[in-house]
Amino acid sequence: MSDFPWLDGSLYPDVELPEKLDTLSRRVDFIARLCGAWDFGLLPDNATIVEIRKESWKPAVDSCRLLTSPAYHLLRRWHGLARLEYLGQQIPAIRDDPCLASV
Repeated sequence: MSDFPWLDGSLYPDVELPEKLDTLSRRVDFIARLCGAWDFGLLPDNATIVEIRKESWKPAVDSCRLLTSPAYHLLRRWHGLARLEYLGQQIPAIRDDPCLASV
């Protein structure tokens, strides 16, 4: 079991839950798992959001490069990273919604 309450064990159905995310590769893996779940509607806990918005996560977010993930692009924005081209699906009903700018 992890010592970090923000570390969602459900993101690791295929391997043991890491005790620490102390390397860049482990953090990138966590970001990839988190964004994959988030993109499918599994929202992270508030504690997880607070953690990944910390400056120490910026290198992992920048290295991850999930260009098809809306959640990943949000993480880049939160960290003040340069925008990258979104390569995901463009849903016309959302893209053309005149209220989108107000959200």
